[in-house]
Amino acid sequence: MHMPSKIEKKQAAAKLRKPPRDFSYTQNRELSWLRFDNRVLDEAFDETVPLFERLKFVSIFESNLDEFLMVRVGGLSDLAELKKQPVDNKSNMTASEQVDAVMAEMPGLLTRWETIFKSIEGKLDALGVHRARIDSLTPEERTFVTRYFQAYVSPVISPLVIDPRHPFPNLRNGALYLACGLDGATDEESLLGLIEIPASMNRVVEIPSPTGTYSYILLEDVILACLDSCFGSYKPLDRALIRVTRNADIDPDGEGVEEEEDYRQHMKRILKKRLRLQPVVLAVSGSLEKATLKTIRKALELSRRSVFTCDIPLDLGYVFGIEGKIPEHLRNELLFTPFRPQSNPNIDMTRSIREQVLQHDKLLFYPYEAMNPFLDLVHEAAYDPECISLRITLYRVAKQSRLCESLIDAAENGKEVTVLMELRARFDEQNNIEWAERLEEAGCTVIYGSEGFKCHSKICQLTYREGMALTRLTLLGTGNFNEKTAKLYSDFMLMTAHPGIGEDANLFFRNLSLGNLRGDYRFLGVAPVGLKPLIMRGLDREIQRALAGELARVFFKLNSLTDREVIDKIAEASCAGVRVDMIIRGISCLKPGVPGKTENVYVRSIVGRFLEHARVYAFGVDSDMIYLSSADMMTRNTEHRVEIAFPVLDPTCRALVHEYMGMQLRDNVKARSLTSDGTWVPVERAEGEKPFNSQEALLERAYRNAEAAPEPVIEAKPAPEPEPQPVAPKVQKVQATVIEPDLESEPEPAPQPQPQPQTAKPAPHASARREKPAGKTKAIERHRPGRVRMGLGLIGLGLKTLITGKTK
Repeated sequence: MHMPSKIEKKQAAAKLRKPPRDFSYTQNRELSWLRFDNRVLDEAFDETVPLFERLKFVSIFESNLDEFLMVRVGGLSDLAELKKQPVDNKSNMTASEQVDAVMAEMPGLLTRWETIFKSIEGKLDALGVHRARIDSLTPEERTFVTRYFQAYVSPVISPLVIDPRHPFPNLRNGALYLACGLDGATDEESLLGLIEIPASMNRVVEIPSPTGTYSYILLEDVILACLDSCFGSYKPLDRALIRVTRNADIDPDGEGVEEEEDYRQHMKRILKKRLRLQPVVLAVSGSLEKATLKTIRKALELSRRSVFTCDIPLDLGYVFGIEGKIPEHLRNELLFTPFRPQSNPNIDMTRSIREQVLQHDKLLFYPYEAMNPFLDLVHEAAYDPECISLRITLYRVAKQSRLCESLIDAAENGKEVTVLMELRARFDEQNNIEWAERLEEAGCTVIYGSEGFKCHSKICQLTYREGMALTRLTLLGTGNFNEKTAKLYSDFMLMTAHPGIGEDANLFFRNLSLGNLRGDYRFLGVAPVGLKPLIMRGLDREIQRALAGELARVFFKLNSLTDREVIDKIAEASCAGVRVDMIIRGISCLKPGVPGKTENVYVRSIVGRFLEHARVYAFGVDSDMIYLSSADMMTRNTEHRVEIAFPVLDPTCRALVHEYMGMQLRDNVKARSLTSDGTWVPVERAEGEKPFNSQEALLERAYRNAEAAPEPVIEAKPAPEPEPQPVAPKVQKVQATVIEPDLESEPEPAPQPQPQPQTAKPAPHASARREKPAGKTKAIERHRPGRVRMGLGLIGLGLKTLITGKTK
């Protein structure tokens, strides 16, 4: 009789404690992501999309893939080196198995990418937008290229010869290099030549061309055309453009902050280190001899499968730079019709934004509606004598940020300004570091996210003192406070004076400053502690309704779904009879339509002109509980980041969200359905059903609403009458419900604040009130003198006023 060993006993006990995972309705995250990027590439094949816009989708596909290789494959490659590799809880694959699966998919994707690029570029060439190649230069073009090289390029480049006495250099992550084998004038073996393409020069070089056309050549092709003169007596034998993609999955917190080191300096050191991490793949455009390629591959310690070759340019980021050069007569044919974000019909931009938010919650929907109401509100607060503090979290900030300039204005006008700047926003670290330094120099209190937990929430709070009372305006978004992306990404922003939400937001900022991530909130769901339970309670409520024989429904709009606990709860809801509709732009580790598991789950994706970025959680057949959020249903968001989900309590705002999402569920042009085998297929149209592109319909709606909005009446002294209620869309209104059953949806009365001692501050100049003055005093100009000089200037202005009675 066999006696079980201790190991066998432990294994048997473990099986009793934890049932085995069910992988029948889940799929691997990495493979799901590759299918998403392939869906992006589908837009390049769509002939209903303007031709140059299709070229931009080719570039976006490549950019997405670069980041995926740097972050996901780079991280998995590190894990694959471990003796005991972790196993993915959606596919039961080890790290090395996932890397193998990704690498197996790559050749087909890259072939498709190269094919469509050549096709589109050929059509652009026929229309008069021409990229010159070195093998087809006319004599005039070759003369121009040679002279350009001699005058501008040759003095800048530094050709390197690699031999035993000159070791292989570090190839920077993402940089472009020309590589060639060299035939020496002596008896030495073949050598390797390298030239880094100067990043300091314009990559696109315009070539003289007939009127009405645009011709250009890439900087690397200029150097290739003149390569024979670059290495002296050495003759190039072959030539190609190469680009190394390195692992960028580096944990800033795991590196450790050195004693007495400023956190900004720590992040700068991390960014330098990223440039030298282990290579993941090598891309080659051109033809290299086997020996030359082997030398490079061995120096980078890469396997053959990690080398990808193509016959098109590498790094297609230059595409966006030539958009402005397209001849005027071709622009309507090659580009989307220009769109300008419209005004929100429920906001009067001639009145104080603060007063309007105090009367009713406001909901902005980017990019269809402009971000201006939010930007104007912050600017207004910077000069409002009743505003005493501004607090905000910043994750990704525009390089030219009107918002940050207003925060600087507020600090220099004596407001208390607190900014949580997340320096670990991947690939935006340098820009955030620079803004953090500027904000701190202006007098803002700048804090950083807690160790191990990125602050990904989007929240701003403005606090006002009116006599002895405090009022708070809380601004919450699904996307970044970023003026640039607000014109490209689809996102919501809620502007509210709800006292309960305001109290929660005040507590949230207090907890952030103390490093407390376990706060208890009444209205907000805050990760890493309170957001996932909010989702689970909403799903459980609908499960109980379905089990009781009632109609039950859940709707999610997300960027990605990977959290296994949430996936299993959705499957449980499906089995109970709850209908679950989801719009997921990117990764979905859940497979819908699996019999007996997820047959009541329906997943769609929309990829189009704008990037779908909003997160919406809605529960109930009538969506009586609607939350907007900065968080996707990914474990990193629900457990390892600071995120916020916030309720939409105002009936008008809730009806708008309901209407917008209803339009997206009707999409049958850009929408794709996820099948039970994890692939995306076009949404089928019923017989006689008209095409419906939700993004185009929302554009038309924004224009229509802006045109229908009544013209504002500007009076010298506006009467203090209450703002009329905005007309809600014709959709069913239901009573809002907060996710916690013991909470009421009605606003609670604001607590009477206790007066707080304050340091006396000089009253702002009369011109620095809510309305932006035609001309500012020197104390509040954009480029200000130092604080001491500014203070002396104000003192001098005061003395002059006392003596002369004049203020100028």
